[in-house]
Amino acid sequence: MDNWDDIRYFLQVAKSGNVTNASVVLGVNHSTVSRRIRTLEQNLGVLLFHRQPGGYELTDAGNAIREIAEDMEGNSHKIARQLFAHDSRIEGPVNLTLPHDLLDFCIMDDLFRFKQKFPEVTLNLEVAKGLKNLAVREADLAIRLTPAPPEYLIGSEICKIQHGIYAPHDFDIKDKVKLILWYDELEKPQWAKKYFPEAQISMRVDDCYSMYSAVKMGLGVARIPCYLPDLIASPEVKRLNFEVVRSSWGVWVLSHVDLRNNLRIKRCREFFREALRNKKPWFEGERSSFLDL
Repeated sequence: MDNWDDIRYFLQVAKSGNVTNASVVLGVNHSTVSRRIRTLEQNLGVLLFHRQPGGYELTDAGNAIREIAEDMEGNSHKIARQLFAHDSRIEGPVNLTLPHDLLDFCIMDDLFRFKQKFPEVTLNLEVAKGLKNLAVREADLAIRLTPAPPEYLIGSEICKIQHGIYAPHDFDIKDKVKLILWYDELEKPQWAKKYFPEAQISMRVDDCYSMYSAVKMGLGVARIPCYLPDLIASPEVKRLNFEVVRSSWGVWVLSHVDLRNNLRIKRCREFFREALRNKKPWFEGERSSFLDL
């Protein structure tokens, strides 16, 4: 097995469990993946996968080489990072990953200034759900909400996030209160038990802006990171003057430790760190419009 591409195809099928998902990641059609795996097995003279109705399962031979293949993949990514780290040009692509609400409401108005400052940098924005792996260069730079980033990432914490309890502008605490919760909150959270012990759960969502929109439409009250409703600043959504403990999660600007000397990444990291620090009062809940109860 002297072709790294063979390793890539083998490893992706092993991770995905089928050729269809592997083909999406590899950027080829599924018949190409099937053919490459078949050819690899023929060249090695050993079966690497059992073909099952539900997908591909590693044989004993396949399991025996998987860890070695993963080490090869890790070394390949490390080589790519080391070479990229020595690029001193402030031009070319930078892949930035961040939550879509941070892009839309915290960063978007800074992008014109970014392009004026770095006209030769092409910014590729990845705002899909799920964390991108900076170790394998799925992204070069990340803006994340996290309590603590992995050790292999370097960067700066802008501040801790303040949450608030938000309600429609015509909210009346004497009425029957409905709650909008996060999708994984199966029971009433502590804030709801404390301030609205008789409230009923109206709905659950898995997206911050969707939660805000539900509050705006009068579907209930919700605990939301202050930066989103306060930056939107709609008169139809107000913060209730109830105490909420500051979150342990912070706003971070991060890149892989191997890229610390890449001038392009360094300048971009500094730019977005400054841009987010300018939004610090909103992240800390100091720009809220409160509802008089």
